[in-house]
Amino acid sequence: MKLQCDVEVVNRMLPTFGMKSRGKGTRAVLSIGKQLDKTSQRSNIYMMICTAKDRAGSKYKLKDNIEKFFTWFVEEGKATVRLKEPAVDICLSKADANSLKNFLSAARLADRGCDTSSLPLSTLTPVRARDVEQPKKKLTIVSKKDYPLTSNFPYSLEQLQVSYCKLSRVDMRMLSLKALRKLDLSNNHIKKLPATIGDLSCLSELILHNNHLESFSEALCLSTLQRTLQLLDLSQNRLRSLPAQFCQLRELVNLKLDDNELFCFPFHIGRLSKLRFLSAAHNQLTVLPSDFRKLSLENLDLFGNPFIQPNPLDHTMKLTFPLPLQEMASRAVANLRIPYGPHIIPAHLCRDLELAKNCDCGCVCINFYIKTAVSMNLHQVSHTVVLVDDMGGTDAPVQQHFCSLSCYSKYLDDSLQRGIR
Repeated sequence: MKLQCDVEVVNRMLPTFGMKSRGKGTRAVLSIGKQLDKTSQRSNIYMMICTAKDRAGSKYKLKDNIEKFFTWFVEEGKATVRLKEPAVDICLSKADANSLKNFLSAARLADRGCDTSSLPLSTLTPVRARDVEQPKKKLTIVSKKDYPLTSNFPYSLEQLQVSYCKLSRVDMRMLSLKALRKLDLSNNHIKKLPATIGDLSCLSELILHNNHLESFSEALCLSTLQRTLQLLDLSQNRLRSLPAQFCQLRELVNLKLDDNELFCFPFHIGRLSKLRFLSAAHNQLTVLPSDFRKLSLENLDLFGNPFIQPNPLDHTMKLTFPLPLQEMASRAVANLRIPYGPHIIPAHLCRDLELAKNCDCGCVCINFYIKTAVSMNLHQVSHTVVLVDDMGGTDAPVQQHFCSLSCYSKYLDDSLQRGIR
């Protein structure tokens, strides 16, 4: 039985001499095993603690020698074993919770003198230097020859960069790194992301620059990344669109989409209320969604997109007279903010309501409306704006929806008046 964790051995006599313990653990390997006692010529069960400074290890007898176990924080990987002789407390921390529980169970059995055949004993031998190294937090691999093929990634990693390794898919071993906060897989050949990336519950930065991605799945948008992801770099890929659920990633602060093939942003991009940095230069954007007005950015880069020249008279008519009953009912639900869900109305109606459009008059339209594009100065949504084109402009077309012919006519009249002035 072995356990890797941080250990501090505290002498309980220190306060008697007016001294305090250091209060900081050292990385160690603990083993429980059998060894011959040279004095009594009998085999006893010992706990051996090996550290970087003492790789040969210090041994402590276990049978009838444990005064108490302190296990209040065992789920956090912490526990203390109080020995009778010598009068020390062995304080354990930063251990895997399940491994710690198993180790403490074995120590209890050894203390009671249980049959040794039932104990998972280890050989009490000096440890290798790498076994007692401090947990590795950061690893950078930028060459295929350095990529680990036969060994696992260190379980303690918080930052991992694997670039220029010609990976065609995400290595599943990476997805077991539960402490991972930053994952950089830039400059590879990855075509598809596994949904299990969403199981990395601490991941705040995901960098996938210069790969072969063609999509970003709905499953990822609905995973734990909703609560953790702050930076997402999807630049230089082959993305043509993003799912509507993308706007569920509401913790996003920095989003990079440059050099893709995007022809539109998600309809509800305005729901990314924490977004401060957005770059989507050199895509195929022709117009911005109406929800784009709700953004509050510090820096915006939309250079090199084939934006259309907005003309209020160019419009798409999706109105019928009279309005269908379903459209009228859906508008009433949205305008009156009546609660709804798939347990109340059919799922397809819920999806329609999720894509409701706001008219200038403040009312909502669903599937029947008039749509046009209007010009908006991007400084309305961002403090700093990279020029939209080589002419030095910072205006871009934004979709505008009207719920009725009268609303559209009023807008045209207002536009005409502004033109006259």
